[in-house]
Amino acid sequence: MSKKHVKKQQVNEFDETLAASRSFYEKNKKAILYGGGGLLAIIIIALLIHQFYITPRNNRANESIFYAEQAFKDGNYEKALNGDGANMGFLSVIDEYGSTKAGNIACLYAAKCYAATEKYQEAIDMLDKFDGCGDAMISPAALALKGNCYAELGENEKAADLLLKAAKKADNNTISPTCLMQAGQIFEVLGQNDKALDCYNQIKNKYQQSNLYYEIDKYIEALN
Repeated sequence: MSKKHVKKQQVNEFDETLAASRSFYEKNKKAILYGGGGLLAIIIIALLIHQFYITPRNNRANESIFYAEQAFKDGNYEKALNGDGANMGFLSVIDEYGSTKAGNIACLYAAKCYAATEKYQEAIDMLDKFDGCGDAMISPAALALKGNCYAELGENEKAADLLLKAAKKADNNTISPTCLMQAGQIFEVLGQNDKALDCYNQIKNKYQQSNLYYEIDKYIEALN
């Protein structure tokens, strides 16, 4: 589906929603104006907009991102980002559906594509557009990715700060120990061994079910 056709379809659907809203208002104008039904009208109009505009838009976004996700899984980051002419890539999904959940996830995917091709600043810029998911896995992983991108650019202070935030946000045995280990190693490079030791001790004391727990002692002993 071409961008021109998609945009025309979106406009038509929104016009239909407004028409339905106007129809409701005309039929119930007297009750709304004189019967205290203003709040009811607002609620119904909002429901109409959600049913006829937002939901179909989210559905189209989910369909559009499918090809890009498959290209990403295959390691074809160029096609994942830009599509192949017939199918949309993440960048087009962001452009067309940036306000949807799929558009938001596309920002994270695009950042991963850029990071995988060593375009770290582009990855950071895309992560700035990512609005998070309010969960204990994806959102912390996005922070960790951003931290690693800053580390690749030599901005170690920013990198360590983001990795610590990711570890705290996740607070689980999967993401947190890895982020703390990375932050600790960055602190060692910066000569801040006390902060590095704190990171390693957190792994030892809080994340005993993680794989890193079984090897953290050697890092702690090296700094004592």
